[in-house]
Amino acid sequence: MIRHIVFFTGKHADDIDRIRRLLGRLGEIPHALAFEVAANARIDPIGDAADIVVYGEFADEAALAAWKAHPIYDETTQAVRPLRELRWSADFQSALR
Repeated sequence: MIRHIVFFTGKHADDIDRIRRLLGRLGEIPHALAFEVAANARIDPIGDAADIVVYGEFADEAALAAWKAHPIYDETTQAVRPLRELRWSADFQSALR
């Protein structure tokens, strides 16, 4: 299984909720076993830089690639890109389920 995690910061605090709602559209794309978008709860006092977290689980790299190839993915990234400041992404193989 591939776990896909992306962290975003917004350029302006007023845009954070809009970014979260726009990223939520990614959940309409098939291929994900699990998908979630949430505001950072900022529980960790050291690692509170991210505003929004995107989390997805995919059966394999092909499923993740198919998800990213979907038109909604492109529409969403085009809408979010001008609103975000930073984006960090990580993908990893996980044996956990």
